[in-house]
Amino acid sequence: MTRVISVRDLWKVFGPKAAQVPASTDLCALSRRELLDRTGCTAAVRDISFDVAPGEVFVVMGLSGSGKSTLVRCLTRLVEPTAGEVVFEGEDILNADRKRLRELRRRKFSMVFQHFGLLPYRRVVDNVAYGLEIRGAGRAERTRRAMEVIELVGLDGYENSYPDQLSGGMQQRVGLARALAVDPDVLFFDEPFSALDPLIRRDMQNEVIRLHHEVGKTMVFITHDLSEALKLGDRILIMRDGMTVQCGTGADLVGAPADDYVRDFVRDVPRARVLTLRWVMRPPRPDEPLDGPELGPDVVVVDAARPVLDAGKPVKIVEDGQLLGVVTGDEIFAVLAGA
Repeated sequence: MTRVISVRDLWKVFGPKAAQVPASTDLCALSRRELLDRTGCTAAVRDISFDVAPGEVFVVMGLSGSGKSTLVRCLTRLVEPTAGEVVFEGEDILNADRKRLRELRRRKFSMVFQHFGLLPYRRVVDNVAYGLEIRGAGRAERTRRAMEVIELVGLDGYENSYPDQLSGGMQQRVGLARALAVDPDVLFFDEPFSALDPLIRRDMQNEVIRLHHEVGKTMVFITHDLSEALKLGDRILIMRDGMTVQCGTGADLVGAPADDYVRDFVRDVPRARVLTLRWVMRPPRPDEPLDGPELGPDVVVVDAARPVLDAGKPVKIVEDGQLLGVVTGDEIFAVLAGA
C-alpha cells in the first residue's frame, strides 16, 4: 500500500523517566495500573503501528481515556512522542527541527478540533484566511482562496459575519474551511462534532463525506462514537488503554471482531448495513447455474438484497474478472434476520 502516514512502534508516556518504559521489556508488559503503581508513569499510547493510504479516511475510535486524542497529537507533534516513528510522505517528522515542523504544519497538514478556536474579533472570511496569512500570502490571494472554501463548505453569504453570530454547526464549518484553505495533504480531526447537537452532528458528518468526495483529502478522524466511525471510515482502528485492539474496515470489525471488547462494541450494529457480499458469499455448488447477474464483493448486503432476490438464481460475486463466490437469497436472509 502506498502510504501518506506510516506509524511504527509509537509510544507516549507521561511521568518520571518516561523514556525507560518503552525500552524495558518488563515495563512494557505491565498493565496501565501496574505501570503507574511501579513507576509513576502513564502510557497513554502503547506501541501503536498503522499506515494511512492517500485519500483514505482513517478513523481512530475509543472510549474516554483510550489514548486516541493523544495519538493524533503525536502525529503532528503537538504532543512529543516518547518513542517510535511517524513517517509523513517518507520523512520521519520526529527528526524535524522546529523550523521544519512549522513548515509542515503550515503547508502539509491541518487540524480541526472539537473546540472551534475561532478568533472572535475576525469575520468569517478572515478566520478562514488566517492560515494563509501566517504563511505570508497577500490579502488578495488569501481572500480569493477563503471565498472558494467558504462556498465549498456552504457558508457563502456569511463571509462578513462574526463567530458569535453563527450557530455551533456553522462555526464548525468555519473551522473546517480554515483547515481546507491552506490545501493540506492531510486533515486531522479530533472529535470535531462531539459538542454539536445530534441533527447538526449528522449534517456535519455528511458534509465531511461530501467534501471528501469532492476534494479527496487524506483524513485521520478521531471519535468515541462507533456509528460515526462506521459512517466515515474506510478503515477503523479501535484503541483501549493506549493500545490497538483491532484495525480494519467496518465490515472486518462487525464480521470478525478480534475479542469480546470489540464484539460488545459492534453488538447492536445493523449487520446488513455494514457487512459486504465478501463476507456472506460462498463457493458455488457443482450443480448450480452460473449464468446469473454479477455484483462486486464490496457491495453492502442491504444494497444487494433486492438484486439478489430478484435474480431468482445465484448471483456471481466477481472482482477484476475473477469469480470469488456466489450469493443467493438464503445468504441475504441470514444476514437480514440477524440485523
